[in-house]
Amino acid sequence: MVNKHANKVSVSDYVMNRFTMAILPTDNKYCSEIFEYEQEIFVEKRTLEVIDQSCRYFGSSYGGRKDGTKDLMGITHKPPIVIDPANAIYFFPTTSSTRSHCAWISHSYVKDYSGTKEDNTHITFTNDKQITLPVSVGSFENQLFRTAQLRTIISSRIEQEQRKINMLLFPKNEKEVSAFYEQIIRKMNRF
Repeated sequence: MVNKHANKVSVSDYVMNRFTMAILPTDNKYCSEIFEYEQEIFVEKRTLEVIDQSCRYFGSSYGGRKDGTKDLMGITHKPPIVIDPANAIYFFPTTSSTRSHCAWISHSYVKDYSGTKEDNTHITFTNDKQITLPVSVGSFENQLFRTAQLRTIISSRIEQEQRKINMLLFPKNEKEVSAFYEQIIRKMNRF
């Protein structure tokens, strides 16, 4: 179901994509506001439901992504998560994900941020859209940095696997081929 209200689309279902910048709670605790790069969307789901549904669309769940962050970084409180590593979709919560006022922000779209007099954080996205959220600038910055660290770890692992595949498919010399096959044999001997 899709309704248009004053340049805002309203939908009953939503899966995050590479243009999703933020998922924000609304006054109606059963709805969320989605900021995409070129549009705003109201969805008839809580923020955490949107996150979980999107994780499931990309082959996991919110719990699985949360456990993955814990395993990689040891973070258990307000963990950033990867929604889809192939499309570099990384989000972080502004508070505990169980709180109704928790917003989720895309790491990729934060252009600038600053503290306000009221101890909130004013965020400017890469499309120059601006919002103010009830989170201290220190907490926001910590979440942003932790998400950058998660991105770096996952990207590094993906690149390492791609190098292995390239070495197998396009070896530069006999020495690389031998080293690669020795590594495979060592791994197989573990089983």
